[in-house]
Amino acid sequence: MKNGNSSSDDSHVESNQIAEELKLPTRQVRAVIELLNAGNTIPFIARYRKEATGGLDEIALRAIEDALERIQTLAARKATVLQSITEQGLLTEALRKQIEACADLRTLEAIYLPFKPKRRTRATIAREQGLQPLADLLVKQERLSRSKANTLAAYVDEKRGVPDPETALRGALDIVAEQWSENAGLRAQMFEQAQSYGYVASKLKRGKTDEQNKFELYLDHQEPVRKIPSHRLLAMLRGEAEDLLRVSLDLDTSHVVASFKRTLVHNRQFEFHAELNATVEDCVDRLLLPATESAILQSLKERADEEAIAVFGKNLHELLMAPPAGPRVTIGIDPGFRTGCKVAVIDGTGKYLENATIYPTPPKNDTSAAGQTLLGLIRRHAVELIAIGNGTASRETDAFVGNLIREQRLNVTKVMVSESGASIYSASELAAHEFPNLDLTVRGAISIARRLQDPLAELVKSDPKSIGVGQYQHDVNQAQLRKCLDRVVESCVNHVGVDLNTASAPLLAYVAGIGPKLAENIVAHRDSNGRFTNRKQLLSVAKLGKKAFEQAAGFLRIRGGEQPLDNSAVHPESYPIVSRMAKSVGAEPTAILGNATLVQTLKPENFVDGDVGLPTVTDILAELAKPGRDPRREFTVARFAEDIHCLEDLRTGLVLEGVITNVTHFGAFVDIGVHQDALIHISQLSNEFVRDPSQVVSVGDIVKVKILEIDTERKRISATRKF
Repeated sequence: MKNGNSSSDDSHVESNQIAEELKLPTRQVRAVIELLNAGNTIPFIARYRKEATGGLDEIALRAIEDALERIQTLAARKATVLQSITEQGLLTEALRKQIEACADLRTLEAIYLPFKPKRRTRATIAREQGLQPLADLLVKQERLSRSKANTLAAYVDEKRGVPDPETALRGALDIVAEQWSENAGLRAQMFEQAQSYGYVASKLKRGKTDEQNKFELYLDHQEPVRKIPSHRLLAMLRGEAEDLLRVSLDLDTSHVVASFKRTLVHNRQFEFHAELNATVEDCVDRLLLPATESAILQSLKERADEEAIAVFGKNLHELLMAPPAGPRVTIGIDPGFRTGCKVAVIDGTGKYLENATIYPTPPKNDTSAAGQTLLGLIRRHAVELIAIGNGTASRETDAFVGNLIREQRLNVTKVMVSESGASIYSASELAAHEFPNLDLTVRGAISIARRLQDPLAELVKSDPKSIGVGQYQHDVNQAQLRKCLDRVVESCVNHVGVDLNTASAPLLAYVAGIGPKLAENIVAHRDSNGRFTNRKQLLSVAKLGKKAFEQAAGFLRIRGGEQPLDNSAVHPESYPIVSRMAKSVGAEPTAILGNATLVQTLKPENFVDGDVGLPTVTDILAELAKPGRDPRREFTVARFAEDIHCLEDLRTGLVLEGVITNVTHFGAFVDIGVHQDALIHISQLSNEFVRDPSQVVSVGDIVKVKILEIDTERKRISATRKF
């Protein structure tokens, strides 16, 4: 990100360019850039600087941030290119203008290609042999003043590796072919031809076998470049990465070759006319086609990455914003067969209380002792919820717990919880620091329980890639994926707000303006000095200055503190406004906090002044009416069929309730309680036409599906919502 030293002229150029690209008013874009350059975070700008931005939401702010980064990256690359060409003594005024006018990196690199330092090629060798003048003569295509033989003989030099005229001509034509292949216009024409008429093809590599049928659809497959869906391209590229498939560009180049011959070989009377025509074909087949294949596949991969990452981000958002069960005493169970089920109890704040191991599943099937142990934990700690991990032995464990609840008539709710990533968390340094004396499996059971209480607070401790809502997450651009997922987590954390006195360091790290180091300092301060009683105490945390406080304070909550507003989204900078509001109705600020009836009597326009606009006042009133309101949905539970435990229990036509676990471009996956998610193909998601599955279902949705097909051997289930 550009710092505050950027010139005003540059800022205006960037603002105008981004405003035109995003179809936004220039004034708003310029305000956002100024706020970003001043060190403000996106969540803070979106929530507390609406007057400056004209109320732009987080999506628009991110788009401006990304556009600004692209412009600055392009500008930096232009500077490097100009310097490189200048140092070679080859920069002309026309070339400078062409470079400065470039609007994208691909075009810039095409212009720079002839001047770029190269690896050793046939053309470089020919130049070392002194054949560049002959290549220049061939390109000019002017009638020779002497015979072809005499012309070529002048370049024969055995000491330089040119023993005969044929070698001289071949080398010079290699130079010509390379020069043509580096022509930005020809490369663009070839790229456009491939985009319009090319095919992406995949074939099984010679000598290879797809024994697991992982890529059976792509062993001899092709699709038009302009139509290939991102998920199929990524599947083909994964097959290539696993050394099973060869992915290539199929393109009929006859039209391009004919066009290039007309453009490049313009003098029929030239003595080397036939040789130049053949060189056009060589240039296209040997140089331009491989370069175009690389550019097309890279372009498609970038687009596929963007789409896959966007799907991953949306799924992650839905998972993180899943409704919390709330601060209730909860048991977490990490199911297992031979090693038993690890059971952990946590209180309403997530604090660990007790653990046990029970063996209600095969091979021991000790349901009596398991029941006594579990019943004792439930009664001893007044447990209200039981979270059961959905991995191995989950359905057997779920059935055992269900029977116990019914037989003992317990007022306890059991819930199946995704345990994706829980094992990674339990083995992490963070888990070891939290629970140094507990076994990894017990830590996993604690994490499962906490996921039910507050999915957001617990899932931020795990790498988002490990929690099972992505598609091809290991195949896409990892830097872009990390950037997207970090943004999603940051957005969710700040949208919900964070309890300053209970939040873990990983959760605090995503609060606007804080980051990992300050988060650790906050926890260390809390451990040393006890709970925070007001937001201002944050300024006593090591290295947490006024700017960090400004960015973070509104997103941090203090329950039962000295200042009731500290448990709301009202920013400390706006506390004086609340005092004015209270004074206007003859009350104390505490009297209007949470009093929706009294708040409705306040007219927003009465509190607008030179520093505070209507958007901020409106937000303050909404927060006063419902302070600290959790924006997440109400907690609900899916009811899995009690008699369905595995694939063998399924039959076609069966209607079941389940939970959407993943949404992709080609459909959605639903957990129906048999260890293997069922696929609802995009064509089966609705009776209406569906273009984008995410418009119909989201991760965490509870849905009813009908089983269409069961493939026990390959562990695949097809389901439909059309019934």
